[in-house]
Amino acid sequence: MTIDFEKMGGLVPAIIQDATTRKVLMLGFMNEEAYQKTIATNHVTFWSRTRNTLWTKGETSGNFLNLVDIKVDCDNDTLLVQAHPDGPTCHKGTDTCWGEQNEQNPLLFLTELQDFINKRKQEMPEGSYTTKLFSEGINKIAQKVGEEALETVIEATNGTNDHLVYEASDLLYHLLVMLANKGLRIEDVASELQKRHDPNWDKKRREAKAAGTMK
Repeated sequence: MTIDFEKMGGLVPAIIQDATTRKVLMLGFMNEEAYQKTIATNHVTFWSRTRNTLWTKGETSGNFLNLVDIKVDCDNDTLLVQAHPDGPTCHKGTDTCWGEQNEQNPLLFLTELQDFINKRKQEMPEGSYTTKLFSEGINKIAQKVGEEALETVIEATNGTNDHLVYEASDLLYHLLVMLANKGLRIEDVASELQKRHDPNWDKKRREAKAAGTMK
C-alpha cells in the first residue's frame, strides 16, 4: 500500500470507523511513524499536532482502538482505519467525536450469520447442527423451513410475542441454511425486496411479461 505522506507535510488524515457498526468514530492524523506503530501494535496511533508527538488512543483511558484494517483512498493521501473500540472514543466520554451513539444495527448480524453458515458448509465440522442439515440435503432442509414456518404461524395466532420471536428466529436461521445450500445469500433476498420497493416494479414486471422476457 502506497501512502503519500509528503502532500501534507508528512501527515495524512485518518478516518476511524467501527469495523462492526460502520459508524465513523473520529478523525486524526498519522505520520509514517504513527502508521508503522499502528501496524506493529494493532492499536491505532496518531501524531498529535498540538503536542508534536505520537499518541496511541487509549494509552491513558484504556479505550484503545483495536486495528482491523487500513485502506488508502484513490489519491493515496487519506486513510480509512477500521477498528474495534474499547469503550467510548471521544475524550469527552461519548461513543464518537460527534456525540453519536455507536450501536450495532442487529440487521447487520444477518450477514455475519450467513458468513458463519457458509463457512460451516465449506468446512463441515463434526458435531455441528448446521453440518448435519447440510449432510441431510435440500429436501430435509426445506422440510425444516416448512416446520419452522408452521410453528411461527401458530405462535403468531395463538402464542406470545416472546415465543413468536423465538420461532421466527428458528425460521430465519433455517432459511439462511437453505439459501446457502442453493448457493444464495440473504443479501439476494434483500436485493429482490429492494427491487420490489420501486413504485414501478409491478409495471416493469408486466411489461417484461408482455415482451416475453419473463415466464
